[in-house]
Amino acid sequence: MVPDQQPTPATDTLTDAEARRLIDAAYRPTHPTSYRDDTPNPAYGTTPPVAQPGRPPMSQHSADTSGLLLSGSVAALSVGGATSLVLWSLDQVDPLTLAVGAAGPVALVLAAGSLLRSAARAKTATTPSEHHHHYNGPVRQQNTTLSSTTKGLVAKTGNTTG
Repeated sequence: MVPDQQPTPATDTLTDAEARRLIDAAYRPTHPTSYRDDTPNPAYGTTPPVAQPGRPPMSQHSADTSGLLLSGSVAALSVGGATSLVLWSLDQVDPLTLAVGAAGPVALVLAAGSLLRSAARAKTATTPSEHHHHYNGPVRQQNTTLSSTTKGLVAKTGNTTG
């Protein structure tokens, strides 16, 4: 540039174009950032399956049940140990007291299991079943819905048919 020559002012269009070029150059990767291999995986290989460490292969239901049994055994161990420690510290370790102390948590677990089972049965009983009827000939179908409303301290029932 010649010392006595003034630079020409840049227009907005040239400035925007140069800024866009610099930004694109800054964000352009110098090496690939990803690679997709579209070759299909083989249907089977030559290596036989190997059992992995941990729980042995089993169905989902069996895995859930074994986890439940393991957690139940941990809970029973802690409750039994605490009961034994309390009875031993109170010098009340006669067989009858030990049997009552050991039967309490078991009765609680059995009651909770029975409650859960009955709740599951009630849930399946409320699921509506689907009926398919096949008739040969003219059919007249009539549906009647009965709704009941009970109000007050003493049951006063009013039935409406619709």
